[in-house]
Amino acid sequence: MNSRRLGSSGIFVSEICLGTMTFGAQLEEKASFEVMDHAYENGIDFLDTAEIYPVPPEIKYVHRTEEIVGKWLKDKDRSSVIIATKVVGPGHGWFRPPVRNGTTTLDRHHIRLAIEGSLKRLQTDYVDLYQTHWQDHDFGYEETLEALTELKQEGKVRMIGSSNENEWGAMKALQVAKEKGYSRYETIQNNFSINNRRFEDALGEICRREGMSLLPYSPIGGGVLSGKYNDGKLPDGARFTKYIKQGGERQREMSKRFVNDKTLATTAELMTLAEENGMDVVTLAVAWSKQHDFVASTIIGANSVEQLKPSLAAADLKLSDDVLKRIDAISAKYPYPMG
Repeated sequence: MNSRRLGSSGIFVSEICLGTMTFGAQLEEKASFEVMDHAYENGIDFLDTAEIYPVPPEIKYVHRTEEIVGKWLKDKDRSSVIIATKVVGPGHGWFRPPVRNGTTTLDRHHIRLAIEGSLKRLQTDYVDLYQTHWQDHDFGYEETLEALTELKQEGKVRMIGSSNENEWGAMKALQVAKEKGYSRYETIQNNFSINNRRFEDALGEICRREGMSLLPYSPIGGGVLSGKYNDGKLPDGARFTKYIKQGGERQREMSKRFVNDKTLATTAELMTLAEENGMDVVTLAVAWSKQHDFVASTIIGANSVEQLKPSLAAADLKLSDDVLKRIDAISAKYPYPMG
Protein backbone atom coordinates (compact mmCIF):
# COMPACT_ATOMS: atom_id res chain seq x y z
CA MET A 1 0.00 0.00 0.00
CA ASN A 2 1.50 3.32 -1.08
CA SER A 3 1.19 6.51 0.96
CA ARG A 4 0.52 10.13 0.09
CA ARG A 5 0.85 13.43 1.93
CA LEU A 6 -2.28 15.15 3.26
CA GLY A 7 -2.18 18.60 1.71
CA SER A 8 1.01 20.39 2.70
CA SER A 9 1.06 18.83 6.18
CA GLY A 10 3.64 16.44 7.56
CA ILE A 11 1.15 13.58 7.68
CA PHE A 12 1.29 10.71 5.18
CA VAL A 13 -1.54 8.21 4.90
CA SER A 14 -2.31 5.04 2.96
CA GLU A 15 -3.85 5.71 -0.47
CA ILE A 16 -6.98 3.92 0.72
CA CYS A 17 -8.81 5.06 3.86
CA LEU A 18 -11.36 2.98 5.74
CA GLY A 19 -14.65 4.81 6.27
CA THR A 20 -16.60 3.76 9.34
CA MET A 21 -20.03 5.33 8.93
CA THR A 22 -21.95 2.03 9.22
CA PHE A 23 -20.22 0.88 12.42
CA GLY A 24 -22.71 0.68 15.28
CA ALA A 25 -25.86 0.43 13.15
CA GLN A 26 -25.49 -1.89 10.16
CA LEU A 27 -22.43 -3.45 11.80
CA GLU A 28 -22.19 -4.32 15.45
CA GLU A 29 -18.92 -4.08 17.36
CA LYS A 30 -17.56 -7.56 16.57
CA ALA A 31 -18.12 -7.25 12.81
CA SER A 32 -16.68 -3.71 12.85
CA PHE A 33 -13.53 -5.00 14.56
CA GLU A 34 -13.17 -7.70 11.90
CA VAL A 35 -13.37 -5.14 9.09
CA MET A 36 -10.88 -2.79 10.79
CA ASP A 37 -8.50 -5.65 11.56
CA HIS A 38 -8.51 -6.84 7.94
CA ALA A 39 -7.97 -3.33 6.61
CA TYR A 40 -5.13 -2.68 9.07
CA GLU A 41 -3.45 -6.00 8.29
CA ASN A 42 -3.56 -5.13 4.59
CA GLY A 43 -1.84 -1.78 4.88
CA ILE A 44 -4.63 0.71 5.60
CA ASP A 45 -3.41 3.03 8.34
CA PHE A 46 -6.06 5.76 7.89
CA LEU A 47 -9.56 5.64 9.42
CA ASP A 48 -12.29 8.25 8.94
CA THR A 49 -15.18 8.74 11.34
CA ALA A 50 -17.42 11.52 12.69
CA GLU A 51 -19.20 12.49 15.90
CA ILE A 52 -22.56 12.06 14.14
CA TYR A 53 -21.90 8.53 12.83
CA PRO A 54 -23.35 5.99 12.14
CA VAL A 55 -25.38 6.97 9.08
CA PRO A 56 -28.25 7.52 8.62
CA PRO A 57 -27.98 9.65 11.77
CA GLU A 58 -30.42 8.67 14.49
CA ILE A 59 -30.44 9.65 18.13
CA LYS A 60 -30.47 6.01 19.25
CA TYR A 61 -27.21 5.32 17.41
CA VAL A 62 -25.31 8.62 17.49
CA HIS A 63 -21.69 8.48 18.76
CA ARG A 64 -21.51 4.66 18.57
CA THR A 65 -19.09 4.67 15.66
CA GLU A 66 -16.45 6.71 17.48
CA GLU A 67 -16.92 4.50 20.55
CA ILE A 68 -16.29 1.35 18.49
CA VAL A 69 -13.25 2.85 16.76
CA GLY A 70 -11.92 3.93 20.16
CA LYS A 71 -12.22 0.44 21.60
CA TRP A 72 -10.44 -1.01 18.56
CA LEU A 73 -7.71 1.65 18.72
CA LYS A 74 -7.03 1.03 22.40
CA ASP A 75 -4.66 -1.92 21.88
CA LYS A 76 -2.91 -0.45 18.81
CA ASP A 77 0.28 1.60 18.67
CA ARG A 78 -1.37 5.02 18.45
CA SER A 79 1.26 6.36 16.06
CA SER A 80 0.51 3.53 13.61
CA VAL A 81 -3.04 4.73 12.88
CA ILE A 82 -4.10 8.08 11.46
CA ILE A 83 -7.53 9.00 12.82
CA ALA A 84 -9.82 11.55 11.17
CA THR A 85 -13.10 12.69 12.68
CA LYS A 86 -15.51 15.59 12.24
CA VAL A 87 -17.48 18.24 14.10
CA VAL A 88 -21.00 18.44 12.71
CA GLY A 89 -22.14 21.74 11.27
CA PRO A 90 -25.72 22.99 10.90
CA GLY A 91 -28.41 21.02 9.10
CA HIS A 92 -29.54 23.98 6.95
CA GLY A 93 -33.22 23.28 7.59
CA TRP A 94 -33.46 19.94 5.78
CA PHE A 95 -31.64 17.99 8.47
CA ARG A 96 -31.60 18.33 12.24
CA PRO A 97 -28.42 16.67 13.54
CA PRO A 98 -29.10 14.37 16.52
CA VAL A 99 -26.23 16.00 18.40
CA ARG A 100 -26.49 18.73 21.08
CA ASN A 101 -30.26 18.88 20.56
CA GLY A 102 -29.86 19.81 16.90
CA THR A 103 -28.34 23.21 17.72
CA THR A 104 -25.01 22.44 16.06
CA THR A 105 -22.97 25.15 14.40
CA LEU A 106 -19.29 25.77 13.78
CA ASP A 107 -18.61 28.33 16.51
CA ARG A 108 -16.00 27.98 19.24
CA HIS A 109 -18.53 26.69 21.78
CA HIS A 110 -19.68 23.76 19.66
CA ILE A 111 -16.22 22.95 18.32
CA ARG A 112 -14.92 22.71 21.90
CA LEU A 113 -17.80 20.49 23.00
CA ALA A 114 -17.39 18.29 19.94
CA ILE A 115 -13.65 17.67 20.18
CA GLU A 116 -13.81 16.82 23.88
CA GLY A 117 -16.56 14.30 23.21
CA SER A 118 -14.72 12.75 20.27
CA LEU A 119 -11.45 12.42 22.19
CA LYS A 120 -13.25 10.68 25.04
CA ARG A 121 -15.08 8.25 22.75
CA LEU A 122 -11.97 7.56 20.66
CA GLN A 123 -9.91 7.06 23.86
CA THR A 124 -7.07 9.17 22.54
CA ASP A 125 -5.35 12.44 23.46
CA TYR A 126 -5.38 13.81 19.92
CA VAL A 127 -7.00 13.52 16.51
CA ASP A 128 -4.75 13.53 13.47
CA LEU A 129 -7.25 15.23 11.14
CA TYR A 130 -10.22 17.23 12.42
CA GLN A 131 -12.80 18.20 9.82
CA THR A 132 -15.83 20.45 9.68
CA HIS A 133 -18.82 18.33 8.64
CA TRP A 134 -21.15 20.47 6.48
CA GLN A 135 -20.27 24.12 6.18
CA ASP A 136 -21.97 27.29 7.42
CA HIS A 137 -21.16 29.91 4.81
CA ASP A 138 -23.44 32.51 6.42
CA PHE A 139 -21.52 32.23 9.69
CA GLY A 140 -18.20 32.79 7.94
CA TYR A 141 -14.84 31.23 8.71
CA GLU A 142 -13.08 33.55 11.16
CA GLU A 143 -14.30 32.08 14.46
CA THR A 144 -14.31 28.53 13.08
CA LEU A 145 -10.69 28.66 11.94
CA GLU A 146 -9.58 30.51 15.07
CA ALA A 147 -11.10 27.81 17.30
CA LEU A 148 -9.60 25.01 15.19
CA THR A 149 -6.20 26.74 15.26
CA GLU A 150 -6.38 26.83 19.06
CA LEU A 151 -7.01 23.08 19.14
CA LYS A 152 -3.96 22.54 16.95
CA GLN A 153 -1.82 24.73 19.20
CA GLU A 154 -3.01 22.74 22.22
CA GLY A 155 -2.01 19.45 20.60
CA LYS A 156 -5.56 18.07 20.47
CA VAL A 157 -5.56 18.22 16.67
CA ARG A 158 -2.64 17.78 14.27
CA MET A 159 -4.26 19.28 11.18
CA ILE A 160 -7.65 20.48 9.98
CA GLY A 161 -9.85 19.93 6.94
CA SER A 162 -13.36 20.44 5.61
CA SER A 163 -16.09 18.18 4.31
CA ASN A 164 -18.91 18.82 1.84
CA GLU A 165 -17.34 22.11 0.75
CA ASN A 166 -17.89 24.13 -2.42
CA GLU A 167 -15.57 26.29 -4.53
CA TRP A 168 -16.42 29.59 -2.84
CA GLY A 169 -16.05 28.11 0.62
CA ALA A 170 -12.69 26.51 -0.14
CA MET A 171 -11.20 29.77 -1.40
CA LYS A 172 -12.82 31.86 1.35
CA ALA A 173 -11.39 29.59 4.04
CA LEU A 174 -7.91 29.83 2.49
CA GLN A 175 -8.20 33.63 2.30
CA VAL A 176 -9.26 33.99 5.95
CA ALA A 177 -6.51 31.64 7.14
CA LYS A 178 -3.87 33.63 5.26
CA GLU A 179 -5.12 37.05 6.34
CA LYS A 180 -5.59 36.13 10.01
CA GLY A 181 -2.64 33.77 10.40
CA TYR A 182 -4.85 30.80 11.26
CA SER A 183 -4.22 27.18 10.37
CA ARG A 184 -5.71 26.36 6.98
CA TYR A 185 -7.78 23.47 5.74
CA GLU A 186 -5.37 20.99 4.16
CA THR A 187 -8.05 18.56 2.95
CA ILE A 188 -11.54 18.52 1.48
CA GLN A 189 -13.74 15.44 1.91
CA ASN A 190 -16.39 15.45 -0.83
CA ASN A 191 -18.48 13.02 -2.84
CA PHE A 192 -16.47 11.90 -5.90
CA SER A 193 -16.87 8.92 -8.19
CA ILE A 194 -17.20 7.99 -11.86
CA ASN A 195 -20.90 8.73 -11.37
CA ASN A 196 -20.19 12.18 -9.93
CA ARG A 197 -17.12 13.83 -11.47
CA ARG A 198 -17.87 17.45 -10.59
CA PHE A 199 -14.81 17.75 -8.35
CA GLU A 200 -12.58 17.48 -11.41
CA ASP A 201 -13.59 21.02 -12.39
CA ALA A 202 -12.99 24.06 -10.16
CA LEU A 203 -12.40 22.21 -6.88
CA GLY A 204 -9.82 19.96 -8.49
CA GLU A 205 -7.97 23.01 -9.80
CA ILE A 206 -8.10 24.63 -6.36
CA CYS A 207 -6.52 21.53 -4.83
CA ARG A 208 -3.74 21.50 -7.42
CA ARG A 209 -2.88 25.18 -7.17
CA GLU A 210 -3.30 25.54 -3.41
CA GLY A 211 -1.65 22.28 -2.36
CA MET A 212 -4.80 20.78 -0.82
CA SER A 213 -5.91 17.15 -0.97
CA LEU A 214 -9.25 15.56 -1.76
CA LEU A 215 -10.40 12.69 0.43
CA PRO A 216 -13.17 11.33 -1.82
CA TYR A 217 -16.05 9.49 -0.20
CA SER A 218 -18.53 7.24 -2.04
CA PRO A 219 -15.99 6.19 -4.71
CA ILE A 220 -18.49 3.52 -5.77
CA GLY A 221 -21.37 5.98 -5.91
CA GLY A 222 -23.04 5.00 -2.65
CA GLY A 223 -22.80 1.33 -3.67
CA VAL A 224 -24.40 1.89 -7.09
CA LEU A 225 -21.17 1.18 -8.98
CA SER A 226 -21.04 -2.30 -7.46
CA GLY A 227 -23.95 -3.18 -9.75
CA LYS A 228 -26.21 -4.27 -6.92
CA TYR A 229 -29.04 -1.93 -8.00
CA ASN A 230 -28.93 -2.84 -11.70
CA ASP A 231 -31.77 -4.69 -13.42
CA GLY A 232 -34.31 -3.21 -11.02
CA LYS A 233 -32.79 -4.85 -7.94
CA LEU A 234 -33.34 -3.43 -4.46
CA PRO A 235 -31.19 -5.71 -2.28
CA ASP A 236 -32.20 -6.26 1.33
CA GLY A 237 -30.18 -4.21 3.79
CA ALA A 238 -28.83 -1.78 1.18
CA ARG A 239 -28.95 1.91 2.07
CA PHE A 240 -30.99 3.09 -0.91
CA THR A 241 -33.37 0.16 -0.62
CA LYS A 242 -34.19 1.42 2.85
CA TYR A 243 -34.43 5.03 1.68
CA ILE A 244 -36.69 4.17 -1.27
CA LYS A 245 -39.00 1.86 0.66
CA GLN A 246 -39.05 3.45 4.11
CA GLY A 247 -37.40 6.87 3.94
CA GLY A 248 -38.88 10.32 4.07
CA GLU A 249 -39.06 12.79 1.20
CA ARG A 250 -35.43 13.91 1.64
CA GLN A 251 -34.11 10.34 1.62
CA ARG A 252 -36.15 9.37 -1.41
CA GLU A 253 -34.90 12.43 -3.26
CA MET A 254 -31.31 11.54 -2.33
CA SER A 255 -31.88 8.02 -3.64
CA LYS A 256 -32.92 9.40 -7.03
CA ARG A 257 -29.64 11.31 -7.28
CA PHE A 258 -27.69 8.10 -6.76
CA VAL A 259 -29.94 5.46 -8.31
CA ASN A 260 -31.29 6.63 -11.68
CA ASP A 261 -31.25 5.69 -15.35
CA LYS A 262 -27.93 7.42 -16.00
CA THR A 263 -26.01 5.97 -13.06
CA LEU A 264 -27.34 2.49 -13.77
CA ALA A 265 -26.43 2.75 -17.46
CA THR A 266 -22.95 3.96 -16.53
CA THR A 267 -22.57 1.08 -14.10
CA ALA A 268 -23.64 -1.50 -16.69
CA GLU A 269 -20.98 -0.33 -19.15
CA LEU A 270 -18.32 -0.16 -16.43
CA MET A 271 -19.13 -3.71 -15.37
CA THR A 272 -18.45 -4.87 -18.92
CA LEU A 273 -15.21 -2.88 -19.05
CA ALA A 274 -14.06 -4.31 -15.71
CA GLU A 275 -14.84 -7.87 -16.77
CA GLU A 276 -12.88 -7.41 -20.01
CA ASN A 277 -9.88 -6.35 -17.92
CA GLY A 278 -10.17 -9.15 -15.38
CA MET A 279 -11.24 -7.15 -12.36
CA ASP A 280 -14.27 -6.42 -10.22
CA VAL A 281 -16.10 -3.19 -11.08
CA VAL A 282 -15.55 -2.01 -7.48
CA THR A 283 -11.80 -2.44 -7.96
CA LEU A 284 -12.03 -0.41 -11.16
CA ALA A 285 -13.94 2.42 -9.46
CA VAL A 286 -11.59 2.66 -6.47
CA ALA A 287 -8.48 2.53 -8.68
CA TRP A 288 -9.92 5.29 -10.89
CA SER A 289 -10.52 7.49 -7.85
CA LYS A 290 -7.07 7.18 -6.32
CA GLN A 291 -5.36 7.73 -9.66
CA HIS A 292 -6.21 11.46 -9.62
CA ASP A 293 -3.30 13.72 -8.74
CA PHE A 294 -5.32 15.79 -6.25
CA VAL A 295 -6.51 12.72 -4.30
CA ALA A 296 -4.55 11.77 -1.18
CA SER A 297 -6.63 8.83 0.03
CA THR A 298 -9.86 7.31 -1.24
CA ILE A 299 -12.39 6.50 1.49
CA ILE A 300 -13.95 3.07 1.12
CA GLY A 301 -16.65 1.40 3.18
CA ALA A 302 -17.50 -2.22 3.84
CA ASN A 303 -20.06 -4.14 5.86
CA SER A 304 -17.96 -7.32 5.87
CA VAL A 305 -14.44 -8.52 5.18
CA GLU A 306 -15.66 -9.97 1.87
CA GLN A 307 -16.99 -6.56 0.80
CA LEU A 308 -13.62 -5.05 1.64
CA LYS A 309 -11.58 -7.30 -0.66
CA PRO A 310 -12.47 -5.77 -4.08
CA SER A 311 -11.52 -2.32 -2.80
CA LEU A 312 -8.24 -3.59 -1.37
CA ALA A 313 -7.46 -5.12 -4.76
CA ALA A 314 -7.11 -1.55 -6.07
CA ALA A 315 -4.24 -0.79 -3.68
CA ASP A 316 -1.38 -1.38 -6.11
CA LEU A 317 -3.41 -1.20 -9.32
CA LYS A 318 -2.78 1.45 -11.95
CA LEU A 319 -5.35 1.64 -14.73
CA SER A 320 -3.96 1.81 -18.26
CA ASP A 321 -4.41 4.87 -20.47
CA ASP A 322 -6.75 2.84 -22.66
CA VAL A 323 -9.00 1.93 -19.72
CA LEU A 324 -9.03 5.56 -18.54
CA LYS A 325 -10.04 6.73 -22.02
CA ARG A 326 -12.86 4.21 -22.13
CA ILE A 327 -14.10 5.39 -18.72
CA ASP A 328 -14.06 8.97 -20.02
CA ALA A 329 -16.06 7.89 -23.06
CA ILE A 330 -18.67 6.23 -20.85
CA SER A 331 -18.89 9.34 -18.65
CA ALA A 332 -19.36 11.50 -21.75
CA LYS A 333 -22.44 9.46 -22.67
CA TYR A 334 -24.00 9.96 -19.23
CA PRO A 335 -22.53 13.25 -17.93
CA TYR A 336 -22.81 14.40 -14.33
CA PRO A 337 -25.92 12.39 -13.54
CA MET A 338 -25.90 13.25 -9.85
CA GLY A 339 -27.12 16.56 -8.50
